[in-house]
Amino acid sequence: MAAEDRSVLSRTASAPDAVLTYGPAEEQVADVRFAPAGPPGRPVLVLLHGGFWRPQIDRLHVRPMTEALAAAGWTTVAPEYRRVPGRPDLTVDDVRAAVRAVAGQPGLAGRPVLLAGHSAGGHLALLAAATLEPPHVPVGVLALAPAADLGLAEALGLGDGAVPAFLGEAAAVRADLDPVRLPAPEGAVRILHGTADEIVPVEVSESYVRAHPAAALTRVDGGHFPLVDPESAAWPTVLAALDELSAPG
Repeated sequence: MAAEDRSVLSRTASAPDAVLTYGPAEEQVADVRFAPAGPPGRPVLVLLHGGFWRPQIDRLHVRPMTEALAAAGWTTVAPEYRRVPGRPDLTVDDVRAAVRAVAGQPGLAGRPVLLAGHSAGGHLALLAAATLEPPHVPVGVLALAPAADLGLAEALGLGDGAVPAFLGEAAAVRADLDPVRLPAPEGAVRILHGTADEIVPVEVSESYVRAHPAAALTRVDGGHFPLVDPESAAWPTVLAALDELSAPG
């Protein structure tokens, strides 16, 4: 297969409109972009970046994506979160705290939340959606090439051992952090996954859908990164999935 185009990871974008602080740690911040226009009542999109839960990859690489989403009418919140190998609860607690913080922010308060995430961020989005409590339960989830089955991802050795590095132990010990082993989220779940993805193979999403048949999986042409690249052929599919998730009823 052709090598993955990773150019989106280093592409520049404009600065966010604001940076939200949701905790005392340096990483407990989130980029906020306000859409200049959009349908009334459209949810706030909380977008979780990937990077196999490792500290080397941060939220900056999704700035081109949030810039394009704002142009498409989506107000976004892109949290940073602590990424300390072997301490996964810090990461998960931060994601939940970031989602809860949206409700208290000017311009965001009172609006429903739609969760999205790519790769490890897709795992975190599915996990948060399954475990957040009212009134912070998201109305839906868009998971892009998610590491949705930690046990399978571990067995496949994804990310050069990313799962045990993240957890600090075997995936079987932390079933509470594995979306495939948790109850399905209350809201609708859409998954987009590239058929040529060799970083997180589509079989990982297929495993999640077998466990949670109400989730809808759409296979798209391409690899791992087109789903977060506004210049890719997959981008219209991403926007269409978000529109479907935000549609009334």
